[in-house]
This record gives sequence, C-alpha cells and structure tokens, in this order.
Amino acid sequence: MKTLALFWVFVCIFVGLRAQELNTILLHLPDVKRGLPVMTALEQRRSTREYSEKRLELQDLSDLLWAAVGVNRPESGKRTAPSALNRQEIEVYVCLPEGAYRYDAKSHALQPVVKGDYRPAVAGGQDFVNRAPVCLVIVADTDLFQGEILMPAVDAGIVSQNISLFCAATGLVTVPRASMDHAQLKKVLKLKEGQRPLMNHPVGYAK
Repeated sequence: MKTLALFWVFVCIFVGLRAQELNTILLHLPDVKRGLPVMTALEQRRSTREYSEKRLELQDLSDLLWAAVGVNRPESGKRTAPSALNRQEIEVYVCLPEGAYRYDAKSHALQPVVKGDYRPAVAGGQDFVNRAPVCLVIVADTDLFQGEILMPAVDAGIVSQNISLFCAATGLVTVPRASMDHAQLKKVLKLKEGQRPLMNHPVGYAK
C-alpha cells in the first residue's frame, strides 16, 4: 500500500508540473483591414505610461506582433519591417505575466522560453512597466553583422515604430524604451552571445 501511495504522489507531482509548463500559443491570422489610416495614426501617435491591467485579447496580440515584424510576403518570407541586406536579425520576445515567449514570425506563433513574470526585468526599475499586460523586447542578433550595431539598431527602431503606429491606429497604448535590465533579460531569454536587447515596448489598453 505504501508503494502504491508513493506512486500516486509522484503521478500528482508530475501532472502538476506539466500543468504549469508553458505551451506554444498559436496566434490568429492578422486582421489587415483594421485600424486608422496611416496619416491619422501618425497624428494620434504618442507615448503613454499608464495602462489598464486587462489582459490583451488574442486577436490584438496577434495583430500587434504581425505588425511589428510579421511575414507579409509568404512566398519570400519577407517582413512588415525592412532589415538591412534582408538579414532579418531582429526578433521580438513577449513577456506576459505567466512567462516569456519568442515570436516565431514564420509560424505566427509564440514559442515558450521560460516560465515566470519577467516584466520587472523589462521595467528596469520603472514601476509603471509592471502594470502593462504585455512587454515586447526587441532583440538584435549582431553576429549577422559581424558584431556591428549600427544597422541592427536602425532595424530595431523601425520595428519600434511599427509597434507605435499599430497601437495608435487600433486604440492600444505604448511607449518605446531603451531602459531595462539587459543582463537579466539576456540570461532569462536564453540569448546567444551576439544577441542584444535594444528596445522594449510595454503595451496595453488605455487606463
């Protein structure tokens, strides 16, 4: 009986751990008809540091990531954001309350990286970031440019502007930032030596 009881204890522990694991999040197809005209979005664009804590709807998160750096030409794999020499060195990581994910543009899905709330690492001491339901971290692989940072930084800025304009056009709010705990994010996001977090965007609904 003792052996059987121990067996069921281990089964329960295993099932509990499995339940806590992060799973791939399959995103919705982007709604390319939504939002304000681009000139109106430019007029509306502004930085906002106050957010509702309401979780982003999956469609909003799906469209946000596609607008940032999604594949808009499936036949060639090219993206909504241009990149120097089409190196596609920019990746976007998504920090949610339950864990951190990498946006896989090719499959339009979020691939789990690590369980836990790492928004404080994105905040870098600025508490308002912790209240945003989503934090996007823009990471550049400088190895694709032999360690040079100029063009990856330019490309990161373009992705940042994509995020800002999408938010302005759809009623979401955000602010582009460079402050963050770079060392911790590099560790928890399991980045390679040449990958550098360059910018981040807390994103949410208006408070």
